[in-house]
Amino acid sequence: MSSSPEIQHLQLEPNDVHRLASLCGQWDENLRQIERRLGVEIRARGNDFQLLGARRPVATAGHLLQQLYADTHAGAEVTPDLIHLYLQESSLEAFHKPVSAVPDPAPPALIHTRRFTIKPRGAHQQSYVRAIQTHDLNFGIGPAGTGKTYLAVACAVQALEQERVERILLVRPAVEAGEKLGFLPGDLAQKIDPYLRPLYDALYEMIGFERVLKLIERNVIEVAPLAYMRGRTLNNAFIILDEGQNTTREQMKMFLTRIGFGSTAVVTGDVTQVDLPQRHQSGLIEATRVLANIPGIAVTRFTSKDVVRHPLVQKIVEAYNDAERPSDTAAVE
Repeated sequence: MSSSPEIQHLQLEPNDVHRLASLCGQWDENLRQIERRLGVEIRARGNDFQLLGARRPVATAGHLLQQLYADTHAGAEVTPDLIHLYLQESSLEAFHKPVSAVPDPAPPALIHTRRFTIKPRGAHQQSYVRAIQTHDLNFGIGPAGTGKTYLAVACAVQALEQERVERILLVRPAVEAGEKLGFLPGDLAQKIDPYLRPLYDALYEMIGFERVLKLIERNVIEVAPLAYMRGRTLNNAFIILDEGQNTTREQMKMFLTRIGFGSTAVVTGDVTQVDLPQRHQSGLIEATRVLANIPGIAVTRFTSKDVVRHPLVQKIVEAYNDAERPSDTAAVE
């Protein structure tokens, strides 16, 4: 005989119609998403909620609803993406802390831009943003979908708007992932442009399309292939090198020695997706080893648990990691 479901009654205060509407979503889509992910049933009437299901998922759903409702107090809009991020960062476990648990004394590392405030999700994203705010050189290493590039661009926009830097420089190595640049139409700039698209997209979201174009025209924002960096010294700039795993040893050394006074540099990359020819060692892998003990340099390592894209992305990353991991037992001849 199956055990009877756990029932939890939850009343959210204050009873604010607009905040409750944001929490539940249109046609209660947010509640339905939580139900699907946690395997619970949620019944809502005004600010009174009834949660039904197994004990642990019910407790998780209750804590999640309370946290999301608290976020609406600061004007945050509860979206399916936000719910997904909370569930990803918790791994369905962080919301089970005892009531008497001592909270993390460190305040959340927020990124404030003119358009919105960005709250990093999870311990690794929080550490990453804090490191960028306190170190001149940072490495963000981990799989796709962990927010490495997006958060770095957000920190750059914040620094520019607060006039802590005079310009933003976004850099990428132009390395083909199975295709040849020569087959792409257009001149060199047009060939390079697709490689920089993720950086453009983040800027458009945070600053706006028209303003980004104006800042690029004024050279306040510069997007360039890594090959164009040689011989330059960059002062009072926020420099982001994306896809750093596709730099050679010489390229990485060249890039790191471009950093001038008043500048912050962030290098992002996924060391499991190196597209260099086999004879070349990744400059990112070597740099994190060689520079490991130098003060002023921070390294943040993300895992598949930090993936903030579609839930399938985390499972895909983990499946590939398992497939590429050498067997614990080797055949002995």
